Amino acid sequence: MIPEKIEVNVAGGLDVALPRMVRVRQKFACQEIDSVSAAVAEQFADPAITDQIKPGMRIAVGCGSRGIANVAECARAVVDKLKELGAEPFIFPAMGSHGSASAEGQVKVLDSLGINEQTMGCAIHSSMDVVELGQLDNGMPVYFDRHAAEADAVMLVCRVKAHTNFRAPIESGIVKMLVIGMGKIRGASATHWYGFESFGELLPQAAEFIMQKINFLAGVAMVENAEDRTALVEVVPGTRVMQREPELLRMARDWMPRLQFDDIDVLVVDRIGKNITGAGMDPNITGRNARDTDWDAGIQIRKIAVLGLTPETDGNATGVGAADVITMRLYRDFDPAKTYANVIAATLLDGACIPMIMNTDQEAVQLALKTLPRTLPEEATLVHIANTLEISEIDVSENLLPYVRANPEKFEVVGDAAPLAFDAEGNLTPMPSHGARGDE
Repeated sequence: MIPEKIEVNVAGGLDVALPRMVRVRQKFACQEIDSVSAAVAEQFADPAITDQIKPGMRIAVGCGSRGIANVAECARAVVDKLKELGAEPFIFPAMGSHGSASAEGQVKVLDSLGINEQTMGCAIHSSMDVVELGQLDNGMPVYFDRHAAEADAVMLVCRVKAHTNFRAPIESGIVKMLVIGMGKIRGASATHWYGFESFGELLPQAAEFIMQKINFLAGVAMVENAEDRTALVEVVPGTRVMQREPELLRMARDWMPRLQFDDIDVLVVDRIGKNITGAGMDPNITGRNARDTDWDAGIQIRKIAVLGLTPETDGNATGVGAADVITMRLYRDFDPAKTYANVIAATLLDGACIPMIMNTDQEAVQLALKTLPRTLPEEATLVHIANTLEISEIDVSENLLPYVRANPEKFEVVGDAAPLAFDAEGNLTPMPSHGARGDE
């Protein structure tokens, strides 16, 4: 049992010099669309979509757990267009283990994203029941949400982006959501049994199998820019998914944000959570991934201190194992049942490992600085971010300013140097956040 306060005997104590910090804006190329609903309406003019929709058709629209920018607006626009064409749409949670792997929990996840029966104007049917569509040649059973399987046709709303655990021409997007999200926890568990190293081939195979068994009309793919805003919405007909999704992923990679440094001594992250990314904090940003995966994100970070969980993650601390040190505040918010269900389904148990716990934010930051090999705390480089989704504005230690000023195409200094601001209880003033919405 963890006590209320942990007394740690650290040689020399934790009272180390803390760097002065400067607010910096990172510059990214950012395409953005004006209206998500207008983009959806325009896409629905495609005969490849409209010719397949007949009056009276019950169409299941899958929505996932990720807090994608404008996802509720997009889902509502899809529902409205289906109604205009005479169809009878309903929404279902296309999620594996999220929401505690329960029907009620997954409805709660959708509601946290602004997706409910009132905002969508249609029913939401949630169940963990699945049907088995058959087996792949390797023997893997392929599962599909029962409500969706009983509908006349299926669509989904998702984001296309780089995955946090594997590299392939198709990663997170329509294909993955067809197989893992719509397969619920049984589908997620069956797929993850084969390991992330197999996903590049396995997911497309399973998705093609599903589309042979299910009337899959289209995936509504959203791509975000580096500032977490909608850059593109495209309704991809089922017949074009395998050709188009790799192209969308290349766009997503080009537009994704990054910390534009080669190496950082200490990264301080205010919050991690499933609404940020499926991995809690994105290894495409931190350069840290599961222990058994060779991962190159172009950055080396020596120590990561994570201070808390997002409210939206509701205790699911998946990914906490990638940190070196956390706070007592985070530990008290940690929900083992929700976290364990998630990492067990993904077969990456280290994602739930508890790092060293310090009593306060200040102690966590000081410990990270104190334990840097061959580096004095006052000479360390430190970067402070809200989360791995919102990194347009970051705080950097004063000793990074020469690099920042030498790269005006990447950075703009927007504040004066100031000490790290801790209150009387040792809580660090958080970076501005807009209630980040995230993925996997």
